[in-house]
Amino acid sequence: MKVAAIQMVSGISLDANLSEALRLLRQAAQAGAELAVLPEYFCFMGNKDEDKLLLAEQPGLGTVQDFLSDVARDLKLWVVGGTLPMAVDDPTHAANASLAYNPKGKCVTRYDKIHLFRYDNGREAYDESVVLQAGDTPEAFELSDRSGQTWRVGMSVCYDLRFAELYKALAAQILLVPSAFTYTTGQAHWEVLLRARAIENQAFVIASAQGGEHENGRRTWGRSMVIDPWGEVMAMHAVGPGVAMADIDMARLNGVRQQLPALQHRRL
Repeated sequence: MKVAAIQMVSGISLDANLSEALRLLRQAAQAGAELAVLPEYFCFMGNKDEDKLLLAEQPGLGTVQDFLSDVARDLKLWVVGGTLPMAVDDPTHAANASLAYNPKGKCVTRYDKIHLFRYDNGREAYDESVVLQAGDTPEAFELSDRSGQTWRVGMSVCYDLRFAELYKALAAQILLVPSAFTYTTGQAHWEVLLRARAIENQAFVIASAQGGEHENGRRTWGRSMVIDPWGEVMAMHAVGPGVAMADIDMARLNGVRQQLPALQHRRL
């Protein structure tokens, strides 16, 4: 199955971001992708964190959800909409939700980011909990590819990557990591964490990132990639908008798990 990790440099215009996402999704579909994953905040990177509350959508109702449903159906593609803000009971907060759509345009799974990023090195500071409400439930879904093979796909978002126990709980064959890693933390930890999650779970990892200089002044690391169950980088797109594509193979996954049956050797 051919998969695509889509990289963007999202700005403050919802329409412009959706137009760019459509362009990149079409590029992936034309190249034969069956699954395409958009990055965290693909639809909007506001001037300040509170701006995302203005775009928060109700489940099943909203411009971004309509876009994801329509494009999945029109391109006959599994599409994971990195993240978008979803309304919660507290109007001062939103969920950072990742939605998966099948090729018929149906939303099959919603995952709300569990771990909220906080970082302060004295020069740059972030605290997602100011406007985001954390989720509490791991989510996975089953994907049947065009050959009839069924994959278990585990969902996560960005900062979740640092919490290995989430990925063990997902027990998936494909792990999704739509992200907006900062340049600082990405340079230090992005690739090594992604490869570690692939190795310890003996799973494919599809990591779609924001990557470049944003209108709001933020700088993100990029380096969207697809990684195999042995921890090898199969495809990577470094900086700016683009698509990293790779063919993933169940035989490769099963081969790694048979040769080194670490998942069967867990004691804790």
